[in-house]
Amino acid sequence: MQVFTLFEGTYSVDATKKFLPFNPAVDQPKDRPASLFINVQPFLVKMEDQLILMDTGLGYSNEEGQLILHENIKKAGFNPEDVTMVLMSHLHFDHSGGMIHHVGDKIELSFPDAVYVIQRGEWENAFTNSSSSYRTEIFEFLQRNAQLVFIEGSGHLTSEISYELTGAHTPFHQTFLLDDGTDKVFFGGDVLPEPEELLRKFIAKYDFDGRKAMELREVFGEKAAAENWNCLFYHGKSRATGFVTLTDGQFRIH
Repeated sequence: MQVFTLFEGTYSVDATKKFLPFNPAVDQPKDRPASLFINVQPFLVKMEDQLILMDTGLGYSNEEGQLILHENIKKAGFNPEDVTMVLMSHLHFDHSGGMIHHVGDKIELSFPDAVYVIQRGEWENAFTNSSSSYRTEIFEFLQRNAQLVFIEGSGHLTSEISYELTGAHTPFHQTFLLDDGTDKVFFGGDVLPEPEELLRKFIAKYDFDGRKAMELREVFGEKAAAENWNCLFYHGKSRATGFVTLTDGQFRIH
């Protein structure tokens, strides 16, 4: 199993929920008060018979008008048309914007040959939630044009791909574990978005249920250490992927 990090960039986000590109080399955090600074990095996983995309980023384009996500997939040695499955942890805009892209004045599916796998409760909640974190126009286009696969609860998508309904970050957030018999790759979405969140316990205000998210990070960290998971950190700054060890109650990321 091969894992590729598709780094889309660093962004600041404030109460307006707008994601503004942030270049640490020239931009100053003090110029963007009350903002969070995050990395956005979907992941591409090559299995024997599947090319899987884990979340889709913001869907921003470069100066030439090319979708950054598509460019990153090409740099990894693949074509966007090769993607067979898009696994969505949840549908906040910074994870779902790249499901579609704008070509001139038209909207197109970013991955027309892939199935988009979404937790049914998350999909229904996205249409009724008033939060600006959800962009209904994206989901309406998907509903008309995409190959959608809705799953419920926890279970197995295939013999190698399992999913777990966690809630916590959103009411119907889910995680994925890929196991090909040799390697195990865990995608925790925004329940485990950064390696540092394993190293210290805290309740985040941006989570739907911050206490549950904190407790789940502990559970997933212990499983990752015991079962040698390669963890993918969607918002990781210090590192995008890593293996976890647990010694004397302390997690370390390698």
